[in-house]
Amino acid sequence: METSQAPPPRWLAPLLLLVGSSGFAAAWILLAFARDRQCSWMAVLAALDAAMLLRLSRMPSGWRRASLGVLSTAATILLANWGIAAAQMGKVMGLLPWESMIRLGPVFAWTLANLANPPADLVWLTLALVLGAAASR
Repeated sequence: METSQAPPPRWLAPLLLLVGSSGFAAAWILLAFARDRQCSWMAVLAALDAAMLLRLSRMPSGWRRASLGVLSTAATILLANWGIAAAQMGKVMGLLPWESMIRLGPVFAWTLANLANPPADLVWLTLALVLGAAASR
């Protein structure tokens, strides 16, 4: 007897990546806020997390899966940097991080992220994007 499994639904991988990226970014923000550092090495773990979620969703390997891995890693990096900047600014103004996130504009968040990420952190972020593509294929 042969048993064949039905292919997973097409919406499963993007949904898992959305939830996983959001949760991972929240953990990254909390760690960075607690340590008062960027913790850019977390981007590498975010790339591995995205690759694992894609494999768990049984998405077929190939360039689409690698692209989703890179997009998920980039989204986690952007969301985490936005949240870290918002948490730091919110602390000064007496706001909670999620209250400050909705008030922080994209230009100001970009400026703060550029100031907070020295070249060593940018290496971690770039390495994470490359690892996201390689681990997700």
